[in-house]
Amino acid sequence: VQLQASGGGFVQPGGSLRLSCAVSGLNLDDWAIGWFRQAPGKEREFVQAITRSGGDTYYADSVKGRFTISRDNAKNMMYLQMNSLKPEDTAVYYCAATERAIGLSMRIRGSPNTYNVWGQGTLVTVSS
Repeated sequence: VQLQASGGGFVQPGGSLRLSCAVSGLNLDDWAIGWFRQAPGKEREFVQAITRSGGDTYYADSVKGRFTISRDNAKNMMYLQMNSLKPEDTAVYYCAATERAIGLSMRIRGSPNTYNVWGQGTLVTVSS
């Protein structure tokens, strides 16, 4: 089982990036997925998650209205479209997957411990 994140890079404030995560070794239909990020010296924090069907999405308040999570189960891919980037969005971004139901509470879907499969991370730097 492998998650491979890509698409990070350097961008100026106000710019956009699209992160991708290629999934192999599991049937993505059976997994909820999420994106987390970790800035230097800080704990890993929840960014967004989407249910197995894609019918429900959840956002951290800090990215609501700017970031969009999506999934393509047929291609075994997940995405994070990031718009209106800010310097405080600078972090290593991780894709993750879980077989648990994430719709029950923020405590569940927002905890890194809920997700048992992780990608290696891709660095996003937002700076002028």
